[in-house]
Amino acid sequence: MTTQTSTPSPAGNTGFRLPAWAGSFGFQIIAALIVGLGLGLLAKYTGSTKANPNALGATLQTIGSSYVSLLQTAVVPLIFTAVVSSISNLRQVSNAAKLAWNTLLWFAITSLIAVLIGIGLGVLLQPGASTGITQEAKYSGKSGDWWAFLIGLFPKNFLGLGASSTVAESGAVTTAVSFNVLQILVIAIAVGVAALKVGKAAEPFLNLNASALAVIQKVLWWIIRIAPLGTVGLIGNAVAVYGWDTIGSLGKFTFAIYVGLALVLFVVYPVLVRTHGLSVKQYFSGVWPAVQLAFVSRSSVGTLPLTQRVTERSLGVPRAYASFAVPLGATTKMDGCAAIYPAISAIFVAQFFGIQLDFSQYLLIALVSVLGSAATAGTTGAVVMLTLTLSTLGLPLAGVGLLLAIDPILDMGRTAVNVAGQALVPTIVAKRQGILDEALYNAPRNGDPFADDSATTDPTAAAPATERDERELADAKA
Repeated sequence: MTTQTSTPSPAGNTGFRLPAWAGSFGFQIIAALIVGLGLGLLAKYTGSTKANPNALGATLQTIGSSYVSLLQTAVVPLIFTAVVSSISNLRQVSNAAKLAWNTLLWFAITSLIAVLIGIGLGVLLQPGASTGITQEAKYSGKSGDWWAFLIGLFPKNFLGLGASSTVAESGAVTTAVSFNVLQILVIAIAVGVAALKVGKAAEPFLNLNASALAVIQKVLWWIIRIAPLGTVGLIGNAVAVYGWDTIGSLGKFTFAIYVGLALVLFVVYPVLVRTHGLSVKQYFSGVWPAVQLAFVSRSSVGTLPLTQRVTERSLGVPRAYASFAVPLGATTKMDGCAAIYPAISAIFVAQFFGIQLDFSQYLLIALVSVLGSAATAGTTGAVVMLTLTLSTLGLPLAGVGLLLAIDPILDMGRTAVNVAGQALVPTIVAKRQGILDEALYNAPRNGDPFADDSATTDPTAAAPATERDERELADAKA
């Protein structure tokens, strides 16, 4: 009798074991997308609606919204501590001012490329011509206002928080707390610069801030690990509420948006990566977990923890620089929401109402899109950016109302492109400045490109890639 030995499973048994790829984050997200799609279709065709969801629809809605709430809960402390820490770490970098300037420059360059693609597609595909939608839609929101945007930069309290209350018919009062990400950035930058100016006396504060950042990142790590569950709820609820027939009347417009997003994500970004001597395959394999989460969560800010993690741990951008550039990009680097989308949308609205645009107005679209992307900070979707673009061009704001119905479907793709660009620019700048860890960038992926790095004693240290991979695997199993 021959005795056959096998490697024990983690539980000590020798039974069936799942293949290694089944435990990877990417596979889990894809599986969750498929499950969420199936459950969403089931909910929709069993009578679930946005106003009156059935049991399955309500469950999907609760799971999805709860997961986004978990992500957003940590946004304020994450951005504040990360930016303060990054500014303090920049004192260790000799060319800090040059890094900041180059980051902003590449934000503008990539946004300009994206908006030119949007204008080209709008002119070529004519998405607003021969549309079957009635022109009676109204928009009751406020027009985009540059003064309001500039005034909004100044926080009204320490954390830039706001609150609003609503009274239901039953008399119950509901209070909602909101935050302005751009204001939080202004506060964090001011505090970080002040700490640098104070010098040695600020060391205890900076040490406390670094410890708080480490704790917040650990909590965010736990939240990110349950992303597949949140994905099931988010994509399932989107399908249950909006369904595929929502795209019907605006199919041509939706097609134009997604063609533009695909061109930026799969053509422009790879060209930029390749022209800087980097592997396109490694870029996509590194950034893809954040792109997937952005697609289903529809929130650049909510995806920020994961975007920063993959930028550092997969793409090899130094933490001191990444923790400055990625949070800044999450509020101002919007190639999807603030470049492609407003460009095509403005052309759509003009064509819909029979308004001819001249060359100067196309230039104005490009200018507003490149300079006005910060106006999307702290908002859901790109409604603020769209109203700003339409009002600047003098186009009917009723056009915003035409596009709100399909905004969630468009926002998934827009946010995915936003996040991909938010990781790309720091990678390019780091490469150009000679500070990119190319060994880490080119290292084989182990299935968890954002694996826990809590074992690293020095958060700015760069351990060898092989040693880091072994530590990440051990942490992931734990």
